[in-house]
Amino acid sequence: MECDLKSFFDTVNHDRLMNALKEKCRCRLTLGLIRRYLMAGVELPDGTRETTSQGVPQGGPLSPLLANIALDPLDKELGSRGHRFARYADDFIVMVKSAKAAKRVLASVIRYCEGRLRLVVNRAKSRAAPLKACEFLGYRLNNRAKLAWTEKAHYRFKERLREITSRNRGHRVQTVIDELNLYLRGWLNYYKLSSTYKEVLALSVWVRRRVRLYYWKQWKQPRTRRRHLLALGADPERVHMATRSRKGYWRMSQNEIVRHALNNRWLEEQGVPDLKAVWIVLHYGPKARV
Repeated sequence: MECDLKSFFDTVNHDRLMNALKEKCRCRLTLGLIRRYLMAGVELPDGTRETTSQGVPQGGPLSPLLANIALDPLDKELGSRGHRFARYADDFIVMVKSAKAAKRVLASVIRYCEGRLRLVVNRAKSRAAPLKACEFLGYRLNNRAKLAWTEKAHYRFKERLREITSRNRGHRVQTVIDELNLYLRGWLNYYKLSSTYKEVLALSVWVRRRVRLYYWKQWKQPRTRRRHLLALGADPERVHMATRSRKGYWRMSQNEIVRHALNNRWLEEQGVPDLKAVWIVLHYGPKARV
């Protein structure tokens, strides 16, 4: 079964959290600073400040630690019942042996969270289901019982890549490539436990095509495109077939002449990472052959 707490970071009770903190920390100065951190308020877009009578700042550096302290009683409760579980912040799964047990445990966990901890369970995202149907922190189990990305994670990945390589951004190409490199390496490091080699190969092709699209947009004028393509070794007798084409940017990013000039090796020299190579190193070490 999988369970999610609704608006957890916005609904944490300050008094209950501070009482739990007092059991972990005896320093009054530290406790006072944390209380001030919790009640600092939120600045709204119009410049006014809204008080925070409950909740912890989502995205704050201290919030993950405070979330773990607030939910420590839940961990202990599940452990005392002998359940196998995994939790990160307000998202957790509990593994049991049968569908009947999953329904029973889910109902029990909801009662405990809402009764003892005074937290609201998000019933739309909580359910009793087979482990293969569950998702946790962007991971799922595929048909071979191996870890893989979820469809939502895959969608978010491509959406973020589209934002970075949007042809309307107007940034220098190198700036876009640096941002792309940082995001891709961070993503693959997070999902390095997954067995998604085929997906990585397909995404590697797609990422290069997005970069070619950005170059083609930046060059814009036919004479500029001709100059760059010739400098990259394009056939002078055929280069006009690309520079004078009226096809859209996305279609031209797959054009044979453009692909030959902006080939994989050249893109890698500009800083575009080879996802296949990064994936292999993460899984098999730096000495692995690509």
